[in-house]
Amino acid sequence: MKFIDIENWKRKDHYNYFKKVDYPHFNICGNLDITKFYRYIKENDFPFFVSMLYVSTKAANNVKEFRFRIREDKVIEHKTVSPSFTVMTEGEIFSFCTSNFIEGFKEFKNNTLKEIEKVKNNVIIEDEPRRDDLLYITSIPWVSFTNITHPIQMNPVDSIPRISWGKYFEENGRIKLPISVQVHHAVVDGIHIGQYFNIIQEILDNPLNYL
Repeated sequence: MKFIDIENWKRKDHYNYFKKVDYPHFNICGNLDITKFYRYIKENDFPFFVSMLYVSTKAANNVKEFRFRIREDKVIEHKTVSPSFTVMTEGEIFSFCTSNFIEGFKEFKNNTLKEIEKVKNNVIIEDEPRRDDLLYITSIPWVSFTNITHPIQMNPVDSIPRISWGKYFEENGRIKLPISVQVHHAVVDGIHIGQYFNIIQEILDNPLNYL
């Protein structure tokens, strides 16, 4: 973790402007082509959710703006961020679950599956206190959504990105997955979400190189 020198930061003016607006978050939704990724994980019997969790977190770690966090009047950059995600339990009640990001997919997959098992019978509805090196991630596998919004905390400032994907669908022989990214505009711009989309699509197009 390191502190950003706000006074000499190229986006100082943007940061100061957007941290004062009433609702500083914005959201962009789009469709990803998961055709090659989907076939690859099916051939290798990899779980869809955990595989997408890895891909979405790996892509986020490759865009430094997704690792920026606002703490009171300071901005920090984490070296690595990890997913905090929702898990459906019995009784159709979801639980929060956190899995530390590991660069190797096999290790990440095995560790995440263990963490998921821990919360299936022990519903948790809060994240680890004072931890912001996270991405809030959820899946809505029942709806191929075109827009989604998330609850946020305004005080203290909540600058953790939200990433969601919906129900995949077929279009012109390709498998598409709707994905949503919600961020705090004081630290992330549209260009950075564009970079994120490009990186995640690159991973999905070449699963053999990443999974």
